[in-house]
Amino acid sequence: MTHPTEGTPASFRIVNGRIVTPEGIIEQGTLIVEHGVIQYIGSEHGAAVAHTSNGTVHSMDNENAGDSATISTDNDDASHSSLEYDNAAHATIANEPNPASSTGNAQPAFRQDIVQYDARGGLVLPGFIDIHVHGGMGQDFMDASPEVLDTITRFHGSQGTTSMLATTMTAPRAAIDHVLEQVHAYMEKGEMPGAQVVGVHLEGPFISPKWPGAQNPGHIVLPNVQWLEEWHAAYPGLIKQLTLAPEREGALEVIRWLRAHDITAAAGHTDATYEQIMEAVEAGLNHAVHTFNAMTPLHHRKPGTAGAVLGKPAICAEIIADGIHVHPAAVALLAQLKQQHNLILITDAMSAAGLGDGDYMLGDQPVKVINGVATLPEDSGTLAGSRLTMIEGFRFLIEKAGLSVQRASEAASGNPARQLGLYEQTGSLEVGKQADVLVLDGDMGLKEIFVRGVRLEG
Repeated sequence: MTHPTEGTPASFRIVNGRIVTPEGIIEQGTLIVEHGVIQYIGSEHGAAVAHTSNGTVHSMDNENAGDSATISTDNDDASHSSLEYDNAAHATIANEPNPASSTGNAQPAFRQDIVQYDARGGLVLPGFIDIHVHGGMGQDFMDASPEVLDTITRFHGSQGTTSMLATTMTAPRAAIDHVLEQVHAYMEKGEMPGAQVVGVHLEGPFISPKWPGAQNPGHIVLPNVQWLEEWHAAYPGLIKQLTLAPEREGALEVIRWLRAHDITAAAGHTDATYEQIMEAVEAGLNHAVHTFNAMTPLHHRKPGTAGAVLGKPAICAEIIADGIHVHPAAVALLAQLKQQHNLILITDAMSAAGLGDGDYMLGDQPVKVINGVATLPEDSGTLAGSRLTMIEGFRFLIEKAGLSVQRASEAASGNPARQLGLYEQTGSLEVGKQADVLVLDGDMGLKEIFVRGVRLEG
C-alpha cells in the first residue's frame, strides 16, 4: 500500500459523481485535485459552486448556461431541487498551481494529462474522521509500536477513515506515557500507510468507578492537572481530547485547563447528575463520548448526563451507529436534537475490528466477541468497544436512522474536523482543502480512497 506521506501527492480528476459539499450535492459533478489539493468542484463543462449574498448556491458555467451542473439539497426535511444558473461567473477555483480567472468567461486552465476516475454516479465524499477508536486487525493502541500503528492505520484507512485519534484506555500512568511517546514519534516520522493519526484521545483514567464499562476500574484515579501539564510539556499539541467524569473531585479544574489549551473536554463513564453536567459546561465541557453508553440515563425526573447531552447544544455528542450500542430510534432522536454541527459518528472500534468472533484484548481487559458483539467475558452484558468501521456507521446513519447523505457525511467528517480544529484543512470537499476523498459505488461501498491526494491501494 502506498504511504500517503511518503509519495508525491497526486493530481487526478473524478468525473460523473454525486459530489457531497457543505452546500448540497452536485449531480454529475467533477472534482479536480492537483498536488494533493482540491482545485475545482463543479460540472465537467466548467461549472463550480458559488455563493450569493443571500446564501443561495448556484451552478456556474463559464461558457454556456445550458451546461450548468445540478446542485441538489439533501437535508433530512428537504426534497432535491435544482438551483438556477447565475450569469456572474464567480467560480470557486484555487489560484495555485494553475491560476484561472474567477470572473468573466475564462475557462479553468487545468492539466489534461492527469488520471481520471469515473464515479459512475456514485457518491464522492470527504474522508471520514474517527476521533474515538482503540484498534483493529488484532492490534490495540495501548500496545503502540510502529508496527502496531501501521496495522491499525492501514486497516481503518481501507475502510474510509482518512484521519483518526489514537484512543487510550484507563491504564497506569506508565502505560499512557508509552502510548503518547510512541504516537508522538510516529506522527513526527510521518510515514503512515493509511489513515493519518492526528493526535491522541485519552479515554480515562479520570472516570467514575461506578460506570467503568469495559475500562479496568483498578486503574481509575482522580483528575490530575499535573499529569496533563507534564504530558503537554513533553508532547505539545498531541492530546486532542480527554474523557473524564465531570462530577469527580478536581474535574472542573481539569476541564478549565483542557479548554485553555484547546483540548476537547468530554464527559464519559460518568455518574454525573444533570446539574453537575450543567456546572461542567460552565467550566468548558464541550463533548460527550459514546452518547447513551456509560453515563447516567435520561429519566423524566432525573435527566442525568444523557438528558444534559440531548438538551445542551454546547455539548457535541458522539454516537456509535452499529445497532448494538444504541437503538436506531435513539440514534435518530439524537440526530434530530443535534443539528448544529454537534453530532459525531465514531466507531469505538477495538482490536477485533476487521476480524471475526474470538478472544481479544482491549487494553489489559480480556474481551470475547460472539456473533459480532464484543463483551467482557465474565459479564456478557458489558459491551467492550465494537467491530464497527466508519463506512458501516455511515451507511447505518442513512439506512437505519434516516439521516440524509449530507448530514451523515457531516457527522462522519465535517463535525469531527470542526471539533479538532482541522476544518480549514479537511472534513469537507472544498477548493483549497487537502484531498481526503472517498468514491462510493451505487451500494455505498468503497470504490476509491484518497488520503491527502494519494490513492490507497489494496
